[in-house]
Amino acid sequence: MSVLGSALSDSHEILAWVAIVGNALAGIWALAAHKYEGLRQKALWWFTGGVEVLLFVQVSLGVALISAEGREQPEDFHMFYGFVALATVGIIYSYRHQLEKHRYLLYGFGGLFLMGLGLRAIVRG
Repeated sequence: MSVLGSALSDSHEILAWVAIVGNALAGIWALAAHKYEGLRQKALWWFTGGVEVLLFVQVSLGVALISAEGREQPEDFHMFYGFVALATVGIIYSYRHQLEKHRYLLYGFGGLFLMGLGLRAIVRG
């Protein structure tokens, strides 16, 4: 593996855990905010947005890693879970107005679902 490939691989692996733990924390925070109004802060949305954007960075790093290594057939399920995570972020975002009354539940369970997808990508990849 080249130096670039090694750096991309290390970054992809480290940021994967940051994204998994971050989405878990965002999900737990949102679920707690559903019950406790004191936790309903603007920081929750900044944090949630940050860890969701990190998923797009992760997929971009993965694509760059495949390109740098010259792989023709990467791990199918690993890629599948990465792209499902991106689609999930889009779905959560698109339902935010329709589920306004349940916004904290949407983002809470959505964050935990994204955490699960990340874990599955690691286990299946």
